[in-house]
Amino acid sequence: MHSSPPIDMPLRDIAPAMRQLPSSGLTDVELTWIEGRLERQLRFGRVAAQRSGGPQKRIASFRPGATFALLGCTVPDVGRASWNLAVVTAVAPGAPYQAHAGIAPGGDILLLIDAIEPIRAVSREIDMIEASGIDPCDVPPDHWRHIAASLAAALPFRAYGAERHAAWLRRRETE
Repeated sequence: MHSSPPIDMPLRDIAPAMRQLPSSGLTDVELTWIEGRLERQLRFGRVAAQRSGGPQKRIASFRPGATFALLGCTVPDVGRASWNLAVVTAVAPGAPYQAHAGIAPGGDILLLIDAIEPIRAVSREIDMIEASGIDPCDVPPDHWRHIAASLAAALPFRAYGAERHAAWLRRRETE
């Protein structure tokens, strides 16, 4: 087994354990728009840097610890469209991570869903968080994990609002 991948091996074919954060230390997220075929867009997130990845693609980069949501839709030639929504925290160099399509190298996946109704429910939750004046990037990771666990158990999840956010901020101050 090679200690490093062959030079001509594309990054997507490299095993996740062999991938490294880009030299910038940022997590790169591929945002793609191919009309009627593939769409990956940010639902929320504080982008640290952006660059073009070609005519139908751009790369958004996030600092370690930044939380963002990536919404994706793939439409095959035959069959139905598949959707997914991931809420992810960018990792620091050397930290463990989980692989996810379009995120290099990957991140701490707080929530990952691939059914349209749960995606709509989480999108409504994000809308309500924003309407209450809270940036979803500032919502604690535990809330996104709570939503993921609730959806997996087919249970309703708690709403996140100003009172819960104030408690989270107080808790962070004491740590």
